[in-house]
Amino acid sequence: MAHINLLPWRDELRKQKQQQFAVVSAGTAIVAALLVLLVHMQIEGLIEQQNARNSFLDKEIAELDEKIAKIKDLEKTKTALLARMDIIQQLQHSRPQSVHLMDELVYTLPDGVYLEKIIQKGGLLTVSGVAQSNARVSAYMRNIDSSEWLGNPKLDVIETKDTDRRRNAEFVLRAGQVTPSGASAEEQG
Repeated sequence: MAHINLLPWRDELRKQKQQQFAVVSAGTAIVAALLVLLVHMQIEGLIEQQNARNSFLDKEIAELDEKIAKIKDLEKTKTALLARMDIIQQLQHSRPQSVHLMDELVYTLPDGVYLEKIIQKGGLLTVSGVAQSNARVSAYMRNIDSSEWLGNPKLDVIETKDTDRRRNAEFVLRAGQVTPSGASAEEQG
């Protein structure tokens, strides 16, 4: 007799293909899930590495900011010290000039002229005094003009007043304090 298979072979074939499809789909899903997990872990590792770099850079930037602040403080201190040194050098330089100024005030003063007030602002002198005549004030101005340490006299005010049967000239003049070109280094400071 002939062998006739009455079993539903198509159903079995369909079931086998469905099982194969399910196994392949499950395997693909597992492989895809593993790939996604590996990619996720790789990206997380890169993010952690970048965060570590960022925190290192932040720490280094903070240290550099502290160093910059210290440098700025040192610059301020340096500027203040240089300013003090300049002032000290100016004072050292002008110290002998005040001696020469007082000496020249005595040598340039002619007879009959009396000084009442001397004001010095920088290199400018304002001298107030009384003279017996206008001619003596003129002589005083000529003496200042020919002086090595004084120069450029300018008369601001001169008034002639009669007091106790005498005629006196009250004056205010300005002059500049100069450093002679032939002065030695010790004389200049």
